[in-house]
Amino acid sequence: MSDSTKYTPPKVWTWDKDSGGKFANINRPIAGATHEAALPVGKHPLQLYSMATPNGVKVTIMLEELLALGFSEAEYDAWLVHIGEGEQFASGFVAANPNSKIPALVDHATATPTRVFESGAILLYLAEKFDAFLPKEFTARTETLNWLFWQMGAAPFLGGGFGHFYAYAPEKLEYPIDRYAMEVKRQLDVLDKQLSERNFLAGDDYTIADICVYPWYGLLVQGGLYEAGEFLSVHEYTHVKRWADAIKARPAVQRGRLVNKVWGDEARQLKERHSAADIDAVLAQSRAGA
Repeated sequence: MSDSTKYTPPKVWTWDKDSGGKFANINRPIAGATHEAALPVGKHPLQLYSMATPNGVKVTIMLEELLALGFSEAEYDAWLVHIGEGEQFASGFVAANPNSKIPALVDHATATPTRVFESGAILLYLAEKFDAFLPKEFTARTETLNWLFWQMGAAPFLGGGFGHFYAYAPEKLEYPIDRYAMEVKRQLDVLDKQLSERNFLAGDDYTIADICVYPWYGLLVQGGLYEAGEFLSVHEYTHVKRWADAIKARPAVQRGRLVNKVWGDEARQLKERHSAADIDAVLAQSRAGA
């Protein structure tokens, strides 16, 4: 490393310039709203405010899986929160999630509307509300929660660590990319060893653990995250790939991945979702263009 790239931290850090990179315009060291804007509310009790990032997709997959099981009460409105434009700092969204991160869910079926934020908390809330995708037996339930919370702790190394420095940072730096690439590969090896012995993360049954982990690590080994598959040699993780392919094939997963999506193939984008017909229309359009 040359002397020109060395950095000596000041005694006291101050925010006197933006951080650079893709998300510099929305990064700031303080919380709270930057502007007034109420959240829209649709006709269904469940109101989701999100975007089709890996964390957002977890929840739309879960809701579509619940609908596929026949839970009509899982019908939902999904409103786009465009995080690149700072919509997560609107006063209404901050009231739903003071951490200003998507996704946020508001359940109007309760006596007073219940806010739920953090994607893992939303999955657990919905699993308990509908008694689905979470085993009742104590040991099996605990194993499911082990992997649910594993993902919540592990993914920041993949997203905010590896993803940031590999894909979004204003310059490529060897040390952080090497550090986080090593950690992501270790995490993939953890998953691969686990999945070498069972069909799904917590056992033979598909659970909220799989729904939580797939949008990050499943998409990574399928080449859909940061275009880093070759760099990370994801072909080595054959058991993760087998598991990811099985989840990708589920119709509810395919439906959930379309919701609040505003990039990629225009025929497979759905800015907002207010009924099953909205997704049906996108799928019909996509098939027509195939």
